[in-house]
Amino acid sequence: MSASLSNQKSGDRRVVVSGLGLVTALGTTAATTWERLLAGKSGLCLRQPFPELSPRPLALVGEQPADLSDLLGLAVAEAIADADLSLPQTNCGVVIGSSRSFQGRWEQMARQPDWAESPWLEALPHMGAIAVARQIHAQGPMLAPMAACATGLTAIFQGYELVRRGQCDRVVVGAAEAPITPLTLAGFEQLGALATTGCYPFDPEREGLALGEGAAVLVLESERSLDQRGGPPPYGYILGAGFSSDAYHRTAPDPELRGSRLALKNCLYHSGLRPDQVGYIHAHGTGTRLNDDHEARLLQSGFSPLPWMSSTKGATGHTLGASGAIGAAFCLLALRHQRLPPNGGWRGESIYSKLVTEPLPATLEMALCFSFGFGGQNAVLALGRA
Repeated sequence: MSASLSNQKSGDRRVVVSGLGLVTALGTTAATTWERLLAGKSGLCLRQPFPELSPRPLALVGEQPADLSDLLGLAVAEAIADADLSLPQTNCGVVIGSSRSFQGRWEQMARQPDWAESPWLEALPHMGAIAVARQIHAQGPMLAPMAACATGLTAIFQGYELVRRGQCDRVVVGAAEAPITPLTLAGFEQLGALATTGCYPFDPEREGLALGEGAAVLVLESERSLDQRGGPPPYGYILGAGFSSDAYHRTAPDPELRGSRLALKNCLYHSGLRPDQVGYIHAHGTGTRLNDDHEARLLQSGFSPLPWMSSTKGATGHTLGASGAIGAAFCLLALRHQRLPPNGGWRGESIYSKLVTEPLPATLEMALCFSFGFGGQNAVLALGRA
């Protein structure tokens, strides 16, 4: 065992996940989302929420595009109840991120002739985190990271550090995204990144990403805090993370894998893990030509033997800044239930040889979650079984 892992386990600041809230197009609770994911369901369907834009496969939580605050409110309430906590949580920290935040509100306000009189202060980028702090009456540290698709894992790691360093005994962390807006759809359309029929991660004939809405919220706390209050059995432990930037291109990943390889290396080192200890990887897996090829090559060059891997974006859609937090939630559910979630959008072929194509029973001790964002923002999070 490495020094970093043994030091972490020897102290009283081992960080556990004691509660989980999840809202996706598959369901508005973690249990429903997990059940439908294992059943091979998909939240994607062809929709045209804006008449000026062509129909596209989208993963909406409801019948119409959601507001960020509604997604967060549901996920936070579930996570708090799941952790067996009551309100107020005055001494709790909050780290909630989003890559687009209340962009949908801004687009609506911009169409109004009296837009200057609109409640734009309530739609600033950090207001999602503030809304969560208000919801649980938290007065601890409050952070609102924004790091493209790496936002969710960044938020989890920042909360982990607050607990590990003793600044908080408990932190509510996660991310939410409500990206179904005309501007977001038009932007991805201009990039040529949107799928036309569905999202098929790691398929040789994959055609692009499909946008989705969602939120994932975790309650992190020190193991000592959980034991002292007699809380529920934890989902698992945050072991560590690795981050890097490509410094290569606005949208395309570095073809030499330098940034993503560094994030993976740092995550394994700081988590005290060897590659052969990783039993499952929740891939970023957007369904685009460049991303999926990049990730498959990263795993093939960094692991021997290859770990099991899947992406759930074929079922939930690509939730952008929330995708890492949702992926981490799926890793925690896999660790608790000892079942690996299937790759969404599976059509019979894959560019990766150990893709999970159906729910797979497994003796799972360690899992990694990948997030690779625009601009080359790379994040890898390691989680351990409770």
